Amino acid sequence: MVNHLADPPIVVALDVPNAEEAIRLAKATLGAVGGFKIGLELLMGPGPGLVGVLNQLGQPVFVDAKLHDIPHTVERAAKQLGMAGARWVTAHAAGGPGMLEAAVEGLDAGARGRSAGILAITVLTSLNDAILAHSGVPVTAGKLTSKRTRLAADAGVEGVVCSVKELGVINDVAASLAKVTPGIRPDGFDAGDQERVATPEEAIRRGSSLLVIGRPITRAADPRAAAEAIATSLQGITAPAHPGSHKTRD
Repeated sequence: MVNHLADPPIVVALDVPNAEEAIRLAKATLGAVGGFKIGLELLMGPGPGLVGVLNQLGQPVFVDAKLHDIPHTVERAAKQLGMAGARWVTAHAAGGPGMLEAAVEGLDAGARGRSAGILAITVLTSLNDAILAHSGVPVTAGKLTSKRTRLAADAGVEGVVCSVKELGVINDVAASLAKVTPGIRPDGFDAGDQERVATPEEAIRRGSSLLVIGRPITRAADPRAAAEAIATSLQGITAPAHPGSHKTRD
């Protein structure tokens, strides 16, 4: 059985340009989702102080900072986000084991005893095998996810961010890690700039611990109703008791 990180296992991605709109969407979906995600746009705008404001609503805040720098810099950045109140912070597994370990240490120091964890980004869901090859990466998304997951697990992260398509790879390599999946699109919703997408139901069925959902909720005429509909669709769906052995194509 998958241990979901929130109830419902949905984090709404507040990918909007200002704090006012982010807070409005957060309040509109409060109770219909399990947490809120802020990304680079908001971090570069209103800044980390928004984490504390959202925390006052009583749900966890996922800071998608995508940290990727030398270990010392990442440690200090993660500490600042921990002090701001982040429950989860992302860091690129491509930064290497030393950088991920520094991120874990920094976030833990900043959280000061409060639950907080680093989520290692394996391969962005906007990438596919062809794009990776064109970028000079001579392996498939599945193989790269496997390698980076082993590295992340050894570094002590709480979980990984991956495509639903690679959940089987994660379970084969490090089943105990939390599995956070962006690129979630309900049936009939345009994939947009995502390459490796899946429906909410498929994600939960294949073992996702937490779904990151943005546009299908935030761009809906009624964001709360959209979130509630997705949460309802997930009721009664469980992952296999022993997930894994769903290897992606090499």
